[in-house]
Amino acid sequence: MIAEIICVGTELLLGDILNTNAQYLSRRLADLGVSVYYQTVVGDNENRLIQAINYAKNRSDLIILSGGLGPTSDDITKETVAKALGLPLNMNKDQEKKLKKFFAYRDIPMSNNNLKQAFIPEGAIILNNNNGTAPGVLIESCEKIFIILPGPPNELIPMFEESVVPYIKKSSKDCIVSKTLKLIGIGESTAAELVQNMIDEQTNPSIAPYAKLSEVHFRITARANNTNEALKLIASSEIEMRKQLNKYIYTTDEKELEEIIVELLNTYNQTISVAESCTGGLFASMLVNCPGVSKVFKDGKIVYSNESKIRELGVDKDSIDIYGAVSKQVVKEMALGIKERSQSDIGMAISGIAGPSGGTEDKPVGLVYIAIAYKDQTFIKRLQLNGNRMKVRTNAAKQGLIFLYQVLKELK
Repeated sequence: MIAEIICVGTELLLGDILNTNAQYLSRRLADLGVSVYYQTVVGDNENRLIQAINYAKNRSDLIILSGGLGPTSDDITKETVAKALGLPLNMNKDQEKKLKKFFAYRDIPMSNNNLKQAFIPEGAIILNNNNGTAPGVLIESCEKIFIILPGPPNELIPMFEESVVPYIKKSSKDCIVSKTLKLIGIGESTAAELVQNMIDEQTNPSIAPYAKLSEVHFRITARANNTNEALKLIASSEIEMRKQLNKYIYTTDEKELEEIIVELLNTYNQTISVAESCTGGLFASMLVNCPGVSKVFKDGKIVYSNESKIRELGVDKDSIDIYGAVSKQVVKEMALGIKERSQSDIGMAISGIAGPSGGTEDKPVGLVYIAIAYKDQTFIKRLQLNGNRMKVRTNAAKQGLIFLYQVLKELK
């Protein structure tokens, strides 16, 4: 099945909002074994949208449109699809009741414009929206499948998972199963090169590498008559891949690295405290997003100025004067200081030069030091990161997670 994604909205063309819907839909369709060959972004213009729909129905089997289901005059997706397919729009009484109930419950007056959302193309399947007022629409026409989803991600994602995924699975003759290997400590090109023969020779399962921030993911997707057969195919490929990549794989679950770290800390019954300078709390924020963190996270301090490093952590002023705030000597004292003052098992510190100014020839922008103090040991890592200020800060926090994970695994 060949799929095409059409995202509708002038705000997307202008760059006012990021098109995360296309990214999400492409990834999830790939998980389901559906090949996305085309992505198109169209403004709120009927003629150009009809043109995009006509192109899509001539080259794709599944056409998914997102956006343009709202109540205003520039929300034209549903009406334009109906026009392109020659389908009349009819008022759906059930949807009308849902709309009136939605507004009455919130004690908000409903304008006549909102009734527009209750009109459905003739013969279409309604996709319930439990998070908004605009229902989705599924149309089977001309041996093609058209699915129209709302634009807001908090509405699109649940609707896709609850209604579209079961439909695609039911429509497929094969059972499609995917598994993702998540790697750290290795670049995408290097990781792909280690298993290049498998990528080149892939048929079933398919193997797709893709990069995330400081991570590499390999998605293995298998087709079979049933789930057990698909899992066997995946297991065989995973065994071969692990021969080259095992030391870099941190999980095959749908969990983030910070979740794995919190689980390890709980398993080892270890507490942690963090002192952050250039990351300004980003690292701690990643950890505290995870369930179970309250049992292991004792303290977090943002110590941006030299004075706060001295006052809050007991860093020696002479160390800062001699070596500078961004140095292995000072970051070590920061880690030891937060560990001692919080009485935690592990003390961690991050200090760096995020830019755009503040760098020197010896200490350029992007220089970051990370220290981890545990018992009588201190582990220190020096990094040279690229990018703008936000990218350096975000990457430094992520590198802190990677370093902490690696140290925890060594302490196991």
